[in-house]
Amino acid sequence: MSSSVVLETDLAGLTLLRRGKVRDVYDLGDQLLIVATDRISAFDYVLGTGIPDKGKVLTQLSAFWFRQMGDLVPHHLISIDVEDFPARTQPHRDILRGRSMLVRKTTPLPIECVARGYLSGSGWKDYQRTGAVCGVPLPPGLRESDRLPSPIFTPATKAESGHDENITEAQAAEIVGADLVRRLRELTLAIYERGVAYAASKGIIIADTKFEFGLAGGELVLIDEVLTPDSSRFWPADAWEPGRPQPSFDKQFVRDHLEAIGWNKQPPVPSLPDDVVARTREKYIEAYRRLTGAELA
Repeated sequence: MSSSVVLETDLAGLTLLRRGKVRDVYDLGDQLLIVATDRISAFDYVLGTGIPDKGKVLTQLSAFWFRQMGDLVPHHLISIDVEDFPARTQPHRDILRGRSMLVRKTTPLPIECVARGYLSGSGWKDYQRTGAVCGVPLPPGLRESDRLPSPIFTPATKAESGHDENITEAQAAEIVGADLVRRLRELTLAIYERGVAYAASKGIIIADTKFEFGLAGGELVLIDEVLTPDSSRFWPADAWEPGRPQPSFDKQFVRDHLEAIGWNKQPPVPSLPDDVVARTREKYIEAYRRLTGAELA
């Protein structure tokens, strides 16, 4: 397994459509090529130091989950095997291998669909302030990291930069329509609950996660990434203890380091020391191995 770092791609002969915090997206006509780099963001900034193999984890874990959810909802994934990619991508096969997805082109919906099964992050802050999360009332007396009585659907707007903004279901309905929001809620909770049950069998709690959907020919399609350490909070089940933040399989080491050095969360963005990079990589790889039972390709 290679541990080289890919921070940015520049694929000659291909049209770069957009560069996100982590992914570089190329336009192939009626298809897209989504390349997951090893960039990592924290506190809304992309850091100058990458995490080796992170993009491979995101790609290969998403592909695993797309296969698991295919009977619940159509998805955009065509293949992650570079041998299946169009001829014009083949000069770049070495950089694309293991970290890129060939997908159907869809029209992405302008909201993100968040499922929460535990009280954490912005949901915990909202609950402390209002007794609810995104307008969904919850019982009094819950602690940080408590399991909710049942999972809830809390949509968010998509931000081009900075934080996504949590909104109520009613606000989401104003954006995409009430019927579509009802369907999105059903699908979001169904996908989440299936993922939760599977992950529990591998000793992982999925505290919350976000999904994105698009439309293709009037059909609702699951897109982007699915149940990865970037889009979800993964907690080791044997260490779960409500009343405090939990250890997790994500960028916890990165956030902890940035807090410890007193970074003011403004440019210039600091670099990460080797030990933080190595420990973060280990957590991503461990999540992948636990969930898939396979080694990263």
